[in-house]
Amino acid sequence: MSTLVRWQMRCQVRLQVPCQVPCQVRWQLWWAGRRHISAGVFVTALLIGSASAPVPLRAQSARIRTELDTALVSVGGRMELTVRVEHDPTTIVVWPDSLDLGSVEVLGAEPLPPANEGGRSITRARFTLAAFELGNIEIPSFDIQVEAPDGSSTTLSTDRYVITVQSVGLDEGGDIRAIRGPLGIPLGVIYVLPWILLLALLGGLGYWIWVKRRPAQASPRRSVVIPRFPHEDAYEALDRLSASDLVERGEIKEYHILASEIIRTYVEGRFGVYALEMTTGEVVEGLRGGDVLEDAVQTFGWFAGRCDLVKFAKLWPAPDACRDSLEAARTFVDQTRPREDHIDWRVGSGDGAGSGASDLVAVSRNGEEG
Repeated sequence: MSTLVRWQMRCQVRLQVPCQVPCQVRWQLWWAGRRHISAGVFVTALLIGSASAPVPLRAQSARIRTELDTALVSVGGRMELTVRVEHDPTTIVVWPDSLDLGSVEVLGAEPLPPANEGGRSITRARFTLAAFELGNIEIPSFDIQVEAPDGSSTTLSTDRYVITVQSVGLDEGGDIRAIRGPLGIPLGVIYVLPWILLLALLGGLGYWIWVKRRPAQASPRRSVVIPRFPHEDAYEALDRLSASDLVERGEIKEYHILASEIIRTYVEGRFGVYALEMTTGEVVEGLRGGDVLEDAVQTFGWFAGRCDLVKFAKLWPAPDACRDSLEAARTFVDQTRPREDHIDWRVGSGDGAGSGASDLVAVSRNGEEG
């Protein structure tokens, strides 16, 4: 059977057209029917594609996702529940003011930094939870509001979780551990210091009682100290200087420095004038203020002036002149020393030589002035 005959039979069945229709007319009818079917298929495919095409993200509704870091905790152990809300940038997420999760306690809530993904805003928050009951406990769902600028709102609900809370007193075999004994208090400074202070206080109190109750001992006999007079020290020092060989060795300056210190020390002990710290003129004024004879003041002035020339003006006297200076010092002591008939030889039992010497000097002065 030829192709044309098969086509004629198909036209008779499907199009219900008599076979007597010319072939040209039947061909036109077949082509028109095929174009109509193709157009219908194209329109149907276009509608199906439009229905399955993704809607823009901004037109999608808000979505929520929750994450729990663990489902097995110990009594009082902490869990972190992270809530993530994906919404349109023009809307805002309103978190609940308080949460009632039944047997699960909310220890804290921390908002996380917002993010932006594909033109959508991501708002997150982390909730810290804890459970204090043993067994399987359910974390119930709670609602979150997403409000639009026009006043409408969308309610989103978190997922529910079932967690297992176990005891912290179980060992690896599941048995309860034995009760531990009390812990010892470590010894520290704050604990030991009060006891040390108490022992020190008791020791001091015991020593004080022992001192108070011990028998009194006889005080040792105080020795009598015979004081020396300033002029005696001056005579001895001048004799030692005279017997030295400083002049023969050419140490003229050292010779006059020692002689000056001997006489100035004598003036301090005899008259109470601080001659070692004064100039020659100040010492002369101090001697005159102490009612010293004018001849003695002039003798001191000549002697001290000669020593100053050697010490400061680099005067280089002959050996005989050096001996003359020493004789002038001895003459000054002779002129100012206390006379023996005016010295009170009564010596008390003082504590030292200094006090006794001052007393004797005062007595000798009064006798000399009288």
